[in-house]
Amino acid sequence: MSKDPIIAVNPATEEEVGRYDSIGREELIRKMEQTDICFREWSQRPMDERCQLMKNLADVLESRKEDYAQIITSEMGKVFQAGISEIEKCAWVCRYYAENGPRFLEDEKIQTDASTSYVSFQPLGVILAVMPWNFPFWQVFRFAAPALVAGNTGLLKHASNVPGCAQAIENSFLEAGFPNNAFCNLPISSSRVKEVLENPLVRAATLTGSEKAGSSVALESGKRIKKTVLELGGSDAYLILADADLELAVNQCVKSRLLNAGQSCIGAKRFIVVEEVYHAFMALFLEKMRAAKMGDPTDSDSDFGPLARMDLRDELHKQVERSVDAGANLDLGGRIPPGKGAWYPATVLSNVKPGMPAFDEELFGPVAAVIRAKNEKEAIDLANKSDFGLGAAVFTKDLNKGEDIARNKLQAGSCFVNGLVKSDPRLPFGGIKVSGYGRELSHYGIKEFVNIKTVWIR
Repeated sequence: MSKDPIIAVNPATEEEVGRYDSIGREELIRKMEQTDICFREWSQRPMDERCQLMKNLADVLESRKEDYAQIITSEMGKVFQAGISEIEKCAWVCRYYAENGPRFLEDEKIQTDASTSYVSFQPLGVILAVMPWNFPFWQVFRFAAPALVAGNTGLLKHASNVPGCAQAIENSFLEAGFPNNAFCNLPISSSRVKEVLENPLVRAATLTGSEKAGSSVALESGKRIKKTVLELGGSDAYLILADADLELAVNQCVKSRLLNAGQSCIGAKRFIVVEEVYHAFMALFLEKMRAAKMGDPTDSDSDFGPLARMDLRDELHKQVERSVDAGANLDLGGRIPPGKGAWYPATVLSNVKPGMPAFDEELFGPVAAVIRAKNEKEAIDLANKSDFGLGAAVFTKDLNKGEDIARNKLQAGSCFVNGLVKSDPRLPFGGIKVSGYGRELSHYGIKEFVNIKTVWIR
């Protein structure tokens, strides 16, 4: 076994909270082999047995949600109550697929020139999941629940700053009664993901993370003709139209921007406001952003905690500085507080334009970019003037107009009207453009990692 440690550091205090041994090449190969052996048995179990274990897993998550939330808080700084909510959502997705998976994977009969013809959905095998730190349980379970109900087994390469979360997730499967190696944590560095993808026992991969990481996994998988699903970054635009309910719009915008300290792929990033309501929106938006409390993530009064790592905080600050240098106005925040911890205040930039980091890049932290639009058409054009296409929202009292904009005019995988963009087990989730491809959740998600097999009989 390699003794190169994977170290977890509390971003609020910079104190070490955990140290885990990484594994060497021989142990890594052994784990891949065992997960493949497990697949051969697991995939043959009756669907109702797999679903019952998934229900057991939901029970384990709910019974231990406070323990798991504490690990999340200590390793990446999420407010404790938000960690509780994250675990509850994981239990929801487990139950959702336990209850609906059998229906989603029923044979689809099709009339042809055969006596009988149908489509059958069968598992692929061992699936590698490369997961991020920002929702360290949810990102994993929204893949794992459908994949394992379908009969696949999983390997988890989690982010290096949440090793305790990764180990706790593997343990939760074992506690629920899943067979050994049905879902296996791989404590390895990111540089060794290629080594896993090169192994023919690994049939496919899913990644949630940066554009760079997604491109790398897609490249290595493509060389070996392996299926991938990628959920990458986002720079979600929220359009505030002239007839919007401003109180509703601002509340949703602030909530989305500060959720998880702004570290959400589908968090609102760019706020595009038409001229008629620009000043009224800004006054209320600044008031509510200023009122949000940054504080100890274990304190129930805190609205948001620190960023997950010091380097992430420093990179975010550079994006703010470069945007200001390019002509953006700093209306709130934008200064690193003294003392230890990866803290960054709620920040508002206005006069943001294309070509500035605040417009073109993903701001992964509590920084809002406000953009003034002359009219509705320009607002839509500015929303789409992005390489990203994960989510978008529009606020208007005219629901027909809002639906038309969401359905036909905004370029994103999820478009919401009068609400913040969020993931839901019942709805497909994913992006277009450099935000990735493929879908998680709903019946679409469970069909990403199956063989959609035609059977024809005469």
